[in-house]
Amino acid sequence: MTTLAVDIGGTKIAAAVCDENDAIIQRWRVPTPMDADAINDNIAKVYREAVAAGHRIEAIGVSAAGNVAADRRTMTFSANIPAWLNYDLSEHIGALIDHAVPVVVENDANCAGWGEYVHGAGQGSANMVALTVGTGLGGAIVINGQLFRGSFGMAAEIGHLPMVPDGSHCGCGLLGCAERYTSGTALENYAKSAVRRRPQDAKRLLELCGGDVNKLEGPMVSQAAQEGDELSLTAFDNIGEWLGRTMAAIAAVLDPDLFVIGGGVVAVGDILLEPARRNYALYLEGSAYREHAKIVAATAGQDAGLIGAANLALR
Repeated sequence: MTTLAVDIGGTKIAAAVCDENDAIIQRWRVPTPMDADAINDNIAKVYREAVAAGHRIEAIGVSAAGNVAADRRTMTFSANIPAWLNYDLSEHIGALIDHAVPVVVENDANCAGWGEYVHGAGQGSANMVALTVGTGLGGAIVINGQLFRGSFGMAAEIGHLPMVPDGSHCGCGLLGCAERYTSGTALENYAKSAVRRRPQDAKRLLELCGGDVNKLEGPMVSQAAQEGDELSLTAFDNIGEWLGRTMAAIAAVLDPDLFVIGGGVVAVGDILLEPARRNYALYLEGSAYREHAKIVAATAGQDAGLIGAANLALR
């Protein structure tokens, strides 16, 4: 029994045939077109190639960036694909393969979080929250061993917790969302601001960006922080503080036993996680009189979304 998992990213569509244990046995990768029909065609093509290769596909699991309705079929909105507005992605893909197998659609952060739960750092947890610190701040919630999607499929939009009243403008249209203060974008913004204020202390960062602060990117800040650069470490302290504050707010509602932190920014390890743990403890209600959730780095790697999509498609 095999599953075709598809992860529709902003720049690429990654696909994989996974066995009954969610292990990847064959891969595909193609650029992501911005046209919805072209995306569907690419997925259908990969499915046909997988079948032609002898794989007995039981279901297709699709990980997609955007809001997915409770039916696990419909994209209600996506910032990346304008056509995905109350768009039945499952039906459109299914029609191209004569509805040979079910097509299950899930939010990309949910897929990645579930991948961590079943095959990564979340194994053994009863109640887990996964946070993906990337361009924005994604989330997934597992309660009593089940992915929690809410009544309308919209749970775990953790990046849009309102953390700062009348704070920075967010791409969602609101103010003060968590991801404006703890994300790869926030890291870049903190670092750029520090370089402009203290250019005399920013020698390493200016070297990495070729002297043009507008070209300073998150991976450069990560590299400099790992080399011990003071401004870069301060930038990580800032996003770590807000990550800790955000987790404390989540704990006030869900009381999980584990937070799993993934995404590209967490590659620096404790440079991010230590300020996050410290501020989680500082802002946690009743901190001195309760057990604290463990806060660990994700371990499933870049395949977490594919693994999660494959597993969820058969549930």
